[in-house]
Amino acid sequence: MSKTVIKVENLSKIYDLEQVGTGTLSKDLNRTWAKLRGKPDPYATLAELNDRTQKTVSGTVYALKDINFDVEQGEVLGIIGKNGAGKSTLLKILSQITSPTTGDIKLRGRVASLLEVGTGMHPEMTARQNIYLNGSIMGMRRQEITAKLDEIVDFAGIGKYIDTPIKRFSSGMKVRLGFAVAAFLEPELLIVDEVLAVGDAEFQKKAIGKMQDVTKAGERTVLFVSHNMAAVRSLCTKGIVLEHGTIVFTGTSDEAVNYYLKATNFAAQKPLLEREDRKGNKKLLIDEISIENNQGLKVGQLHSGEEYSIRFNYTKYKDIDPKQLFVGAFFKNDQDETVTAIATDELGVKFDHVPDKGQITIQIPKLQFREGNYSLAYMISEKMAFNNPHEVIDNLSDALMIEVIRGDYWNSGVFNRPKGFIQEATILISKK
Repeated sequence: MSKTVIKVENLSKIYDLEQVGTGTLSKDLNRTWAKLRGKPDPYATLAELNDRTQKTVSGTVYALKDINFDVEQGEVLGIIGKNGAGKSTLLKILSQITSPTTGDIKLRGRVASLLEVGTGMHPEMTARQNIYLNGSIMGMRRQEITAKLDEIVDFAGIGKYIDTPIKRFSSGMKVRLGFAVAAFLEPELLIVDEVLAVGDAEFQKKAIGKMQDVTKAGERTVLFVSHNMAAVRSLCTKGIVLEHGTIVFTGTSDEAVNYYLKATNFAAQKPLLEREDRKGNKKLLIDEISIENNQGLKVGQLHSGEEYSIRFNYTKYKDIDPKQLFVGAFFKNDQDETVTAIATDELGVKFDHVPDKGQITIQIPKLQFREGNYSLAYMISEKMAFNNPHEVIDNLSDALMIEVIRGDYWNSGVFNRPKGFIQEATILISKK
């Protein structure tokens, strides 16, 4: 008989966006006093949903609102949603890094979390010392940790650096060690955020394989946040979809992924100027996106291996320094995985002027996509000084849906197979 490992009831998290020193302490005291008397949060009625496309009026937003779900022992729950949906906030509350504003959480068993690079690691301590520290925090005896030490070190691939301080590790090494510690010290509940994306492809494959192994026996429970829909499908048994801090769908992992992808496709069908989810300071706005073939005709279907131009028609509303202008285009497959990106700074493209109305054109001499459905996202920004973030001008995900059909990419008389990515290569057989 299964037992409930996680029970979340009426969970909400409110953030005050005002500056420090504008009554935050008094609000906390009022909230605490209301909670002690069994009254609702006095500021909850003022808070707004966390929609990044809208300016807040009250100064307070719901990062999460009225979240309810149960997770049974041995289940693997995938948490899906766009950036800002509340996924990481939910995991931080479940990991007891931050506390909820209202609601209750009940957890059963030892919890191990991997939320950010270096989570739970002391930078001045060696990898060996950190392994023992993390095990002790989870309530393990020294002998138990020692028995797992070799497996942890081998999986993380840090044998040479076991006695090196963590502060000298790269981000990838920290992620490998953090995951190995969390997975091999056998917590009853493992919480993993998108942090695995920091690791290389080989490690991601190992990590997902390890999570599949630890859940096969049905004794350990995993909460998994990822933008990799293929990983969610293969690893998770259940899924929930978050949107603006609320749960909009609960079901099997397949059902949750399908719901999320359909919602994404629906958004892409709206005219660009009607989209409310675009981000940026709006000094310049993309009005329309079209794709033309090598004869200048607008097309809806693309053939693998052929030449195309993606044209972004725009209107400029405020002055922009052309030398600082950055243009990026990002392509995702039907599993919401980014398959390729085109960026002006990487290509060495420089602009000398930005007309009030104009067109940005990306020319693709030979389309390297296999058959399938893809979505296009773009970002227009002003690239600031070195190591400073871009100031976003116009940014929109799922701006255009693209259908690619099979073509004779190699001019060999054979159409390329569906799925995946085409890599230009030369294959030779020679005598050794």
